[in-house]
Amino acid sequence: MRKNRNFVKKLVLYTFLVMMAVVWFIPIFTLLATALKNKADFFTMSLFQLPEVPAWSNFSNAVTQGRLFNYMANDLLICCLKVPLGIFVASMVAFALTRLNIKHSTGIFIFFLIGMMLPMQTALVPINIIYSELNLLNTYFGLFYVYIAFGLSYAILVMRGFMRGIPSDIDQAAYIDGCSRWRLFWSIILPITKPAIATLIITDFLATWNEYLLASVIINDSAKKTVPVGLMTFIGEHAIDYGYLCAGVFISVVPVILVYLIFQRYFVEGMAGAVKG
Repeated sequence: MRKNRNFVKKLVLYTFLVMMAVVWFIPIFTLLATALKNKADFFTMSLFQLPEVPAWSNFSNAVTQGRLFNYMANDLLICCLKVPLGIFVASMVAFALTRLNIKHSTGIFIFFLIGMMLPMQTALVPINIIYSELNLLNTYFGLFYVYIAFGLSYAILVMRGFMRGIPSDIDQAAYIDGCSRWRLFWSIILPITKPAIATLIITDFLATWNEYLLASVIINDSAKKTVPVGLMTFIGEHAIDYGYLCAGVFISVVPVILVYLIFQRYFVEGMAGAVKG
């Protein structure tokens, strides 16, 4: 009787998981199906129907005419600079809040969390005015700086939550062995937080790669545009070639999928540790 119940539970669970997998796969399939259609196929065929003759030219046109690889290179440069530095700064702040017994650590943490409550739109005008005075418009540094500022609150939230779950006995043992605070942070605490770091790499890379609003305001030079802003140039003034546009979108999501596949084994552990903390 118990075996039958376990079998039924597993059957229900796996059926539910398969259904959820299908639901999550549908957008990817429709994106690919649309990317393989020409203009005539898009208006005459079903959304879920693959064309008899795939329009592979949509992908080549997205790369050549749309200059998609140039936009992806710009976005990748920003992500490779912003994500590691943002996580490093957040790790140091979280280390100070959880391991150094500083005064008013909770108040300081709440101060950082307030940044998550401020809508990005409220900062557009001040950022534009300040950047105009400092000649930071149309520069990667200007975009890089605000990305770190807006991403810092969430990164501190995750890193602080994970570090609070690390026993303080480790600190005492390290200090007895003559370990400095920097050595404690760099050689002991930071390696333990690998799951949280991997989680932030995925979420921060995704957020930076897909960010449109700030990039559209700060970057106007077509040679420096990021992927979301660059994809907007795929839309014509009077008509939209959806196959051409979807081909560009499909290519642009490949780096994000690769980053997730590389770090996904730590993702659940990192989020669980952050919530427990």
